[in-house]
Amino acid sequence: MLRRRMLIMLGTTLLVVVALGSYKGYSIYQQLQMLAAPPKPVYVSAVEANSQPWQSQLATVGSLTAFQGVELTSETRGQVKQVLFDSGQRVERGQPLVQLKNSVEKAALATAEASLGLARIEFKRAQDLLKRQVLAKSEFDRLAAELAKSEAVVAQLKAVLAKKEIRAPFAGTIGIRKVDVGSQLSYGTPFATLQNLDKLYLDFFLPEQNLPLLKVGQTVLTTVSAYPGEVFQAQIVAISPKVETNTRNVQIRASLDNPGERLLPGMFAGLAVQYGEQQDAVVVPETAVTFTLYGNTVFVVAPRLDADGKPLLDADGQPELIAQRRNVEAGERRDARVHIRSGLKAGEQVVTNGQLKLDDGTLIKLTKDPAQRKTAAQ
Repeated sequence: MLRRRMLIMLGTTLLVVVALGSYKGYSIYQQLQMLAAPPKPVYVSAVEANSQPWQSQLATVGSLTAFQGVELTSETRGQVKQVLFDSGQRVERGQPLVQLKNSVEKAALATAEASLGLARIEFKRAQDLLKRQVLAKSEFDRLAAELAKSEAVVAQLKAVLAKKEIRAPFAGTIGIRKVDVGSQLSYGTPFATLQNLDKLYLDFFLPEQNLPLLKVGQTVLTTVSAYPGEVFQAQIVAISPKVETNTRNVQIRASLDNPGERLLPGMFAGLAVQYGEQQDAVVVPETAVTFTLYGNTVFVVAPRLDADGKPLLDADGQPELIAQRRNVEAGERRDARVHIRSGLKAGEQVVTNGQLKLDDGTLIKLTKDPAQRKTAAQ
């Protein structure tokens, strides 16, 4: 009886060991089959690196200011008699804008001109008497001084009267009016703005290390959010002779024409200062380059070769492709593109989507970029 039980236990144990061994052997067989099977290709997107004209640029931001712009104020006190402009009106240089009450000044000027007339008559009479030597030289000098004094008083009152009429200092566009008939203007009180918008200044800063790349006359490409996609061209007209001690930046001023007065002072502008000579350069999409601390790389699409250096073909008779990791020297980045200074030639295909699944030598198949497929579907 005991012997029978032992045989049953040994038989059961043997069956379990055989079952486990068979399962493990089958698992190893499957793994070996997977390793022996040809690798499945990874689907990626790729574009061709092309050669195109490339101009080096220094990108920064700036602000637009008026070529001429002032706050219009009064040089004297007075009550507004007439307002001779409207908000937003285009005015010419010297055009009357505001007339203050001037009746008191006019009366004072009339009195002074009457005194001046009398002083001229007396001076002319004194000249005749002096020629006939019947007038003392001291009396003649006194009358000459009286004439000069009267002329000065008239000139002074005319200047005071002229300040009662406020004129445009230059041609431009008036801003929002802040004065009405009957208002009391004080000295220095602004009543409107005047901006010359035919031309504008573009003020911006660049780090001091860029100073050797800058010179008067360089082209500056400018964009503003009010007109997306449109580029305005400016020219550098001045470079500050000092570097800001707080920021170590140098201030630059460019000017640009403003036909139609589309741009306004105070606008925020993105800009790029062009420097150096325009040359042909190899350019790829920014998504094709992997930027790391150890260097920049791209995956280049290349044919898979056999031992004799001949391209291998897949089941459809098409050349098999692999991804080759290549180190490149990347230059400027702008508009989602990168200038490749070395390591890549025009015409070579680079992977733009799916790099995370790749290693050097990975078998790949090309497909359209998801973004392109989405655009085509729309």
